[in-house]
Amino acid sequence: MISYLLNKITYALLTLFGVVTVIFFLFNVLPGDPAQMMMGQNEDSEQLKLVKQKYGFDKPLSTQYFYYLNDLSPISFHSKNKEDYTFLKTDTYTGVKLFSIGSTTTVLKFPYLRESFTKQGKKVTEVLGETLPNTFVLAVSAIIIAMLLGISLGIVSALYKDRWLDKTIQIFSTLGMSVPSFFSAILFAWFFGYVLHKYTNLEMTGSLYELDDFGEAMHIKWKNLILPAIVLGIRPLAVVIQLMRNSLLEVFNQDYIRTARAKGLSEFQIIKRHAIKNAMNPVVTAISGWFASMLAGAVFVEYIFGWNGLGKEIVNALNTLDLPVIMGAVLVIATLFVMINIFVDLIYVWLDPKVKLQ
Repeated sequence: MISYLLNKITYALLTLFGVVTVIFFLFNVLPGDPAQMMMGQNEDSEQLKLVKQKYGFDKPLSTQYFYYLNDLSPISFHSKNKEDYTFLKTDTYTGVKLFSIGSTTTVLKFPYLRESFTKQGKKVTEVLGETLPNTFVLAVSAIIIAMLLGISLGIVSALYKDRWLDKTIQIFSTLGMSVPSFFSAILFAWFFGYVLHKYTNLEMTGSLYELDDFGEAMHIKWKNLILPAIVLGIRPLAVVIQLMRNSLLEVFNQDYIRTARAKGLSEFQIIKRHAIKNAMNPVVTAISGWFASMLAGAVFVEYIFGWNGLGKEIVNALNTLDLPVIMGAVLVIATLFVMINIFVDLIYVWLDPKVKLQ
């Protein structure tokens, strides 16, 4: 187990290193001057020079790359010279000084994702910290809907194979996979939030936290979660239905299922005790993959419903070319993907003891 986790962590770090390298060079070859983006309309030649020096934009691209790696690394190296970019600033880095060698100080810290270009020096970690929990709540709600309905409908579809109920469920799941999320979002927002508003009491747009009528305090509006969670869960729901149905039909043909039936067990007992657990492997794969992708793919759904999550923040950052926020969001999403994949491998072992960790 320990050697497996060490191998996985090593591969994860190499993967994240590749992601960091790609996004850094991808976004830093885009046209435009980051210093000018940060200053906006207040551009001044002397101030522009100071900003470039402060953020290391006056250095060669290769040097800026190593600065970025140093910012991201939990163990980083900092100069004691106040004019250097790597000077240890107490308002930027929060960590523990390990030791010093000459003019260099080694620090153990939380990864620094730099500051937003458009939010007046606000740290990217603060921007993501305000939006990622909302996206997480939305993704968890959507995946719960997909799991509960998908597994249930998949079982029903398998039990009534080739009958009208099975065919109806298959048509529903096919439509769910084929309809784009942004179209579903527009349709649901218009129909349930506008046409049927007086019956549903749902709004076309709204986030998890909203100001009260007096604009004094933030309150949770759980009803704003209903429509975006359903829309975001439609496509994984359709996939889970198909996978659960096909996997369960395959399990039903196994010898131990025939033996259970010969012993007189009811279909409910057979499904509960023997079939579901053995049919869950492909479903777990789909759910884990969709959950990770939801954190990245909720962009259109969040934007259409006005949900203040990571997806909406990425759209806003793209519109304003806020590169640190975009790069930080991509890194956070990539890290979540890697962590979820490791977690899923561990779930496989619990579901199927024949699967060995290698």
